Amino acid sequence: MPPNRDIPTPERLLRQEVLSLHAYHVQPSPGMVKLDAMENPYLLPDHLRAEIARVVSSAAINRYPDADAQRLKTNIKAISALPSGMDILLGNGSDEIIQLLAMAVAKPGATLMSVEPSFVMYKMISAFTGMKYVGVPLTENFELDMPMMLDAVKRHQPALIFLAYPNNPTGNLFDAAGIEQIIKVSNGLVVVDEAYYAFASESFLPKLGHFGNLLVMRTFSKLGMAGLRLGFLAGSKVWLEQLEKLRLPYNVGVLPQLVAEILLQHHDVLLQQAEQIKLDRNWLFERLVGTVDVHAYPSEANFILFRLPRAAKVFEGLKQRGVLIKKLDGGHPALADCLRVTVGAAEENELFVKALQESIHQFA
Repeated sequence: MPPNRDIPTPERLLRQEVLSLHAYHVQPSPGMVKLDAMENPYLLPDHLRAEIARVVSSAAINRYPDADAQRLKTNIKAISALPSGMDILLGNGSDEIIQLLAMAVAKPGATLMSVEPSFVMYKMISAFTGMKYVGVPLTENFELDMPMMLDAVKRHQPALIFLAYPNNPTGNLFDAAGIEQIIKVSNGLVVVDEAYYAFASESFLPKLGHFGNLLVMRTFSKLGMAGLRLGFLAGSKVWLEQLEKLRLPYNVGVLPQLVAEILLQHHDVLLQQAEQIKLDRNWLFERLVGTVDVHAYPSEANFILFRLPRAAKVFEGLKQRGVLIKKLDGGHPALADCLRVTVGAAEENELFVKALQESIHQFA
């Protein structure tokens, strides 16, 4: 070894943006009532599970998957009612697609824009790819501040804008006319992130053909396929043909393709579960509204954001009682004293409400 050789260290080799990041944290949940990750709480019917087991048992996992996943794409197009002339790109969940989009536009000095508070991966991935990030604050009621948003688009000329619809973690749908105005004035791509489409009353998917710079992103994770990690980006072939160049080969494995094909052939089963979750959401919202000191925000997703005094202590009280939800207090100034609960099955929701009331009383 040459003398005086500097030993490589992360501080010397890694970009400062990476060193400054905090890794995405997932709370441990063994033995807990798990209501922190927006998962579908319902198992598949026995006949579907048996069909999946049969197909998986003979899967050629010694071979690479279909690189283009053509059969899966055909199934997705069939259940999505994609407008004429539009195509899709598949991703390992929507996170990979967010990263792919950022990589595609990350010229020196390029800006990625979103609103705040919103999905944390937009900001994180802007750092991953070396893009400047601009987060435009929402109003006090978590709506789009249109004058501020339009001014930010004009000043920063973002190459990429993400708008979650419904928004995570607030659960609300932004004003559709406001989003259309943002699309019209933007010189960059606008991606409407519809991760919670199955629980929402509106969608931008039918509007894809109306705007040349609009893309719509969806994931099947919230619909009951969180373990498969499958998402898609829909839009004009003009964009997708270029973005396909950045998609890693074989990014959707053999087993996710096979299982997703089966589930999408039984899409009605998943939609029935989504309808039940919406009913459960209504029940849970009414209980939260009726709980002393709790302010719950209306939701078009499969979770509910709520604010209450001593949120951090109440969160710990819930954990002590075996219930895990998401603590947002401390993560963003607009979310002070906020917690977020995923809509679970009826028994889980009842356990949560009971534990919440006990925890509030404990720290009153």
